[in-house]
Amino acid sequence: MGNKIRLFVNVDHVATLREARKTIEPDPLVAALLAEQAGADGITVHLREDRRHIQDHDVSRIRQNITTVLNLEMAAVEEMVHIALDTQPYQVSLVPEKRQEITTEGGLDVFSQKEQLKKVGDRIQSNGIRFSLFVDPDPRQIDAAREVGAESIEINTGSYSELREAGAVQRELEKIRDASRHAAEQGLRVFAGHGLTDENVVAIAAVPEIEELNIGHSLVSRSVYHGLKQAVRNMIQAIQAGEAQRTR
Repeated sequence: MGNKIRLFVNVDHVATLREARKTIEPDPLVAALLAEQAGADGITVHLREDRRHIQDHDVSRIRQNITTVLNLEMAAVEEMVHIALDTQPYQVSLVPEKRQEITTEGGLDVFSQKEQLKKVGDRIQSNGIRFSLFVDPDPRQIDAAREVGAESIEINTGSYSELREAGAVQRELEKIRDASRHAAEQGLRVFAGHGLTDENVVAIAAVPEIEELNIGHSLVSRSVYHGLKQAVRNMIQAIQAGEAQRTR
């Protein structure tokens, strides 16, 4: 498990800033290119059904102009499947979506919709696109992800990131470690993301099975102060600090 963790930078909230004024800047494509220059291994965007931040033209422009790869987060609905098949990103990550939520609130309930998710996944994979599912650190959901044919899971680190009491943080971290181990044993590749910062990412990056992280809001927030290039460099250093703590 000694391979370098890949950092995918999510540029959704650059588009959030733009959409607040319905103008042309800041441009998430420019942000994506800066992130690549700083060392990002890929770019993530979430095209929501309500188009609250990333727009359809952002997805196509980013896909066409970045030099790394695009991870497209989306709901498992027909409109998004068509967009994915037309855009041909490197990977599709299915996420739950509710209109009233501010951001994604939890992992997919894969267990209760295995048939539908398998159909979507089959269509995605038959077009040469990698297929991933965003799930909570729950063995039942991980087993269901394997059953529907996902190649990978992204473990939701939202609860871990929101906790402040040391004991509670440690318990949630143990759940993530156990879930990562279980997923790897099931033959799934293990990614993680949601709410990670360059403080709390260190313990996550130390989990041996995790090979990819999706991080956005913290980078965009801190880039307001420090500049996006430096924020990404800081994140890579923090991830490397976690990697150095891995048990062999």
